[in-house]
Amino acid sequence: MSADNSCADVSVPLRNVLNSVQCVRDRVKDGESNESSGMFNLSNFWDTLTQAVKAASQEATKLSLAFSKPPLPTQEDGEKLAESIQKSVLALSTVYYWLPKSHGITLRRLVRDATAEVLDGIVQLVDVIVSSPLQSLSQEQLQSTGGVWSACDQFAHLPRDNRAAVLGVLESYIGVVKDAIEEMEQAQAESQDPFSDVLDDEDLDARGNQDTYWSEEDRQLIAPCQGLMKASAACLRKLLSAVKANGNVSMPECVAQLDDLADIAKEVSPSVDDLALSLYPPMDYSGVDQNACKLTLVLKKVLDIIRASHVCLEADLNWVQFLDGALDHNLQKIKALIQGSS
Repeated sequence: MSADNSCADVSVPLRNVLNSVQCVRDRVKDGESNESSGMFNLSNFWDTLTQAVKAASQEATKLSLAFSKPPLPTQEDGEKLAESIQKSVLALSTVYYWLPKSHGITLRRLVRDATAEVLDGIVQLVDVIVSSPLQSLSQEQLQSTGGVWSACDQFAHLPRDNRAAVLGVLESYIGVVKDAIEEMEQAQAESQDPFSDVLDDEDLDARGNQDTYWSEEDRQLIAPCQGLMKASAACLRKLLSAVKANGNVSMPECVAQLDDLADIAKEVSPSVDDLALSLYPPMDYSGVDQNACKLTLVLKKVLDIIRASHVCLEADLNWVQFLDGALDHNLQKIKALIQGSS
C-alpha cells in the first residue's frame, strides 16, 4: 500500500472523531445540566472529573506521539486512537453534565468554560494532525498538544464550590474597577493644556480649544464622578468580604443568592468604564449625566440584593447604608454642577 493510500486510510477515523468532538464541544457550550432527583456528591464529582480530565490529556498525548514521526499508524491503530479520544471526550462531557445548577450557576459556568477549552484544544490538535499527518512533528502540532495540556492543568485551579467561584469573579471585577480609577487619576495628573504655563488667563479663555484637555469646570465635575467610581470599588470590596465571611453553600436558596450577587456585580465594571470614558475631553456633560445615573442605579441594585441576601448580617447594614448615602451625595453634586454649567 502506498504512503498516500495509508495516509487517506488513517485520516478517515480521525476526520470522523474530529466531527464528533466538535459536536460534543458545541453541546457543552450550549447544553444544560442533567438535573437529577438523586443524591449528588460534590466531592465525588471533582474526583471523577479530575480523572476524566487526566484521561483526556493522556489520550491527546498518545495521539500526538503516534503522529510525531514516521511510520504512520496503520488504519487499525488509527481507528483505536480515534476511538480512545472519543471515549475520553464523551466521559469528560458526561461528568460535566452531572454538575447540577442547584450547586451554583457561577461554579457551573467556570467548569463549562474549562471543559469547552479542553475540547477546543483536542479539536485543534486533531485538525492539525488531519491536515498534515505525513510531516514530522510540526511546531503547530507541538503548540496544539501543549494547548490541551494547559487547558487540562487549569482544572486543578478551579474553585470547588459556588462560594469560592463567586469570590473569584468578584475579585476579577474589583481589579477592573481599580484599573479604571487608576487610569482616570493618571490621566488627570498628566492632562493639562500644554500652553497653560506660557499664556495669560485671558489668552487661554480666548483659545477655547478643549478637545485635548480639561477646563476647570470639567475638573470640578470629575471629582464627584470619581467619588461614584470609588464607591463602586468600595461596594465590591465590602461584598467580597461579606461573601468570604458569611457565604453559605449548604442550602440551595443561599447558593442562588450568591449567583444573584455575582450577576448584578458583573454590571458594575462596564458601568464604571462607561462613566470614565465619558469624562475624557472633550467632555459631553449629557453623556456624563446619563452614565452617572446608570452607574448609581446599578450600585443601588447591588446594595438592595446585598441587603436581602444571607451574606448581609445586621452589622453589615451600616456600610450598606453609608454607601447608599454616598451614591446619593455624589449624584446630586454631579447634577448640580451640570445644571450650573448650562
